[in-house]
Amino acid sequence: MPEGNEIHRFAERHAAAFRSKRVHVDSPNGGFPDATILDRRVLRSVEAVGKHLGYVFGRDLILHVHLGMYGDFREGKMPLPPKKGALRLRIYTKTDWIELRGGTDTSIFSQEKWQKLLARLGPDPLREDADPTKAFAVIEKRSTPIGLLLMDQSVMAGVGNIFRAELLYRARINPGRPGKEVGLTSFRSIWKDTRALMKAAMDDRRIVTTRPKDRPHRRGPVLDDEIHYVYRRHGKACFVCGSTIARKDMGGRTVYWCPVCQKA
Repeated sequence: MPEGNEIHRFAERHAAAFRSKRVHVDSPNGGFPDATILDRRVLRSVEAVGKHLGYVFGRDLILHVHLGMYGDFREGKMPLPPKKGALRLRIYTKTDWIELRGGTDTSIFSQEKWQKLLARLGPDPLREDADPTKAFAVIEKRSTPIGLLLMDQSVMAGVGNIFRAELLYRARINPGRPGKEVGLTSFRSIWKDTRALMKAAMDDRRIVTTRPKDRPHRRGPVLDDEIHYVYRRHGKACFVCGSTIARKDMGGRTVYWCPVCQKA
């Protein structure tokens, strides 16, 4: 599932190509039958909040896209490519196009429905107007493991499985620690780290969380097997202490951690 960095990257690129332009919208395979409602309208803006995208055509004409586990975009310059696969939606002009395949939700929201969605979400680290105090106010009262709270989009929007594992490692916090035992200082550090890492990932398209001093190869390009400390590194040695990275199920997803660097 794309995490917040990728969603914001899509928003930036799609806005650059289509904002303030009259666009064509269609659904070649019929996966989005309301495409005709948006066709030939001006796309006013593209908003990203957490893992949600909103393509604003009017006050009550907001195309909501949630990619879920398997949704993805393709983009390019005209002409349009052949219609292949589960092509749910296309947006295009005389010069540019994007294609959406898959996705959990593609539907038209009213302004009221969009605002209700935003009200349910926690602060998004990539939005300048985000206030982390809302997230900490929830975390400091919960006995729920911090590993679950970070994945709860109503607590902090945009964090997925990769960031969950890597942020907790960098903070040296065990994913099973109750939220109320994390502490304000640690949460502020996690928030700051999240903003920096997500912004960097928007440019790289890889989520690189390791520090140069901790990598086996400290100089030169970051190798793909050195970009994460613990995510999907179960059974391998921790870059810092040499202990074996562990994994377990947490809330229906796999969480990874170092038993030594992140003691319970």
